[in-house]
Amino acid sequence: MEPWQWPEDDWRARVAQVRAGRSLKPATWPGGKRCAVAFSFDSDHETNELRDGGRSIGRMAWGQYGSRVGVPRILDLLARESVPATFFVPGVSALLHPEEQVRVIAQGHEIGLHGWIHEVNSTLPEADERELHMRAADTLERLTGQRPVGMRTPSWDFSPATLAIQREMGLLYDSSLMADDDPYELLENGEPTGIVELPPEWIRDDAVYFNMNRFSALRPYTPPLAVLDIFRREFEGAAAEGGLFVLTMHPHVIGYRSRIFIVEELIAEMKARGDVWFATHAQVARHVGEGLR
Repeated sequence: MEPWQWPEDDWRARVAQVRAGRSLKPATWPGGKRCAVAFSFDSDHETNELRDGGRSIGRMAWGQYGSRVGVPRILDLLARESVPATFFVPGVSALLHPEEQVRVIAQGHEIGLHGWIHEVNSTLPEADERELHMRAADTLERLTGQRPVGMRTPSWDFSPATLAIQREMGLLYDSSLMADDDPYELLENGEPTGIVELPPEWIRDDAVYFNMNRFSALRPYTPPLAVLDIFRREFEGAAAEGGLFVLTMHPHVIGYRSRIFIVEELIAEMKARGDVWFATHAQVARHVGEGLR
């Protein structure tokens, strides 16, 4: 049947499968801070090309730049500023660059799940999606000594099976869905799950402004100063409301000499306020999710 022919029970069931539950925005953040900032870096690297079965040497070199130049540049900046972050890493990226994952953990940052090869979850059979998430978790734990407690699905593609798999894995949080600005609890078919959602948004993602593919119509269209202004205004809104600012970045996108200043200037302005709590995604989820489980 066409969607306009669906009975009410059908479209209601689709909508209700995964929904935003109660808000988990806290009255205060640790240390009496006004707002929380959670920086994240999706270390896709070569998997952007591999996922689609591609063999482009050029695009895989671009992915290698993310690990070879982008991540070290980002880690050096975070170390200078004493700011923690979360790196969401596909299992294949971790295996291609194991030393990178060791350094990320050694510097006090978090590594979260980001699929196996940056696959598109909604195209997979449930059994395959489950096996890939489990394989990725086992791989990251073996390489880093720490089992991930949170997930960002590749491309924020959340299948009908994803939440059930996350529950089976005992995850603390997800960061793939966009039903709010601030943290909330995920519901499955109307029932609370105990899983915290830390909402991302395409507005707060570097890739939508800077991505480039010469074989398609995808071209960068936004100058770095304009992107800084967008991110700054999103942060100022979060601070005014006492909420959470989640920023998604990619080492092969933000890590360039002409773009890394965006992160530097944001950190400087946030620190100048004196009322910002910088935290990993796991730290935010533990703070807002206290008592859920």
